[in-house]
Amino acid sequence: MKKALYIFICACLIGLSSCSEYQKLLKSTDPELKYQKALEYFDKGDYMRAQTLFDDVTPYYRGTERAEDVLHYVSQCYYGQKLYESACDYYLSYIRNYPKGKYIADARFMAGHCCYMDSPDARLDQATTKKAIEYLNQFIEIYPESEYAATAYKELEEMLNKLAQKEYLSAKLYYNLGSYLGNNYESAAIVAKNALKKYPGNSYQEELLWIILQSKYQQVLISVQDKKQDRARDTIDEYYNFINDYPDSKHRKAANKILTEMQKITNEQN
Repeated sequence: MKKALYIFICACLIGLSSCSEYQKLLKSTDPELKYQKALEYFDKGDYMRAQTLFDDVTPYYRGTERAEDVLHYVSQCYYGQKLYESACDYYLSYIRNYPKGKYIADARFMAGHCCYMDSPDARLDQATTKKAIEYLNQFIEIYPESEYAATAYKELEEMLNKLAQKEYLSAKLYYNLGSYLGNNYESAAIVAKNALKKYPGNSYQEELLWIILQSKYQQVLISVQDKKQDRARDTIDEYYNFINDYPDSKHRKAANKILTEMQKITNEQN
């Protein structure tokens, strides 16, 4: 018990000493001392203190060779604190100011990676996701052989799938609204088709095709007699589009039932 108390007291004293040293650094007018101590804090993973010191010396080194290093480290500090939006802004600043700088490849990748890390749930606004796609695409185009390329491709695919997911959720919402205040089935089919065009090969392709087929089927059921035959034939076409792409789909049984009903309607004319 005494040993544990001794260790706790020592830790507190070390912490107080560290705080005291840091406060003295903040008041120091020696930029070189601040810069070197900022590097020490950075190497220890104390990104908040490192960032504050780097920020303090930024005006002093502006226009010098060291300014590039300071901007790079500030970007890294924000990323280390998981402040991804701010980190991205600083990486973009580096790209603008040092388009041929020694950290340019890292900065281009990290700008996209930060937006990827900051990308919200698919149900929310996807402006950050679109930025991630833009920056990752730029990185891949410029550095296709980079050590970060595989990660960039993976993150890019995830971001495109997230946009497809948002479209899928929107199409599903329209479908669930059904004929409430209009023909929402038509809107569901349109949104799903647009998603398939914009994001080919996405992870939600099967479900998007299934929504289209279901929406076409539901429109037949609520259709006036004059349009029922044409819509039934259109639904049969969608059935084959779906089954040709996903013959082993979990929706196969339900799809087959739709086909049978549509064939009965089209045969009524004959």
